[in-house]
Amino acid sequence: MKIAVFGATGRTGIPLVEQALERGHDIVAFARNANDIPASLRSHDALVIVEGDAYTGAGVADAVAGGIDSDEASAVDAVICVLGQTSSGPDDLLTEAGRHILDAMDESGVERIVTLVGAGVREDGESVSLGGKAMGSLLKVMAGGVLEDAKSHAEMLRASNAQWTIVRGPRLTDGEHTGQFQHGTELQLGLRDSAARANVAQFILDCIEDDLYVEQLPKITDQ
Repeated sequence: MKIAVFGATGRTGIPLVEQALERGHDIVAFARNANDIPASLRSHDALVIVEGDAYTGAGVADAVAGGIDSDEASAVDAVICVLGQTSSGPDDLLTEAGRHILDAMDESGVERIVTLVGAGVREDGESVSLGGKAMGSLLKVMAGGVLEDAKSHAEMLRASNAQWTIVRGPRLTDGEHTGQFQHGTELQLGLRDSAARANVAQFILDCIEDDLYVEQLPKITDQ
């Protein structure tokens, strides 16, 4: 498959691109600066880098179309969004980036997208553990803007015509890639739950390859 990855230079994006290449996919990595992608990946024959700004939309359509050279490039088969908020970034990064990505998908006829948000994003009527409620309260106090942005991003995808999957993760760590994790729409997460970013990357790729959880919001945690 050919996959566009937004957030390719992030702490989840880098292991995701590494694993995707190992699994034989062609990757269009979207980055503000190509040099932020490790040199070992930049030299890979199956990797194309598109520089741009997901917040403003610059370069987004090129990435979804498969690359800058439209004469040779073909549109991607799927999109992965693992963009993350930073202290210096805009409060509505995911919302605005998501808008540009969906517009580009419509333009190129791409239907499949998997995106990553925090576990604080909830469905109406969802059963939440006491630990999950405590986690949600902390998020509202300490990172209310980030949470609202993630909710808006998720709502936009759910209202779109895309074949979306919204992966919800707990506290993410830089732990080793074990491949040992749980996932499901009914999974209840608490304050002690965490997931290695490399394991989350594996799960996202599983969702893309096997069409898992289409139009659903699965959660993931390490075992």
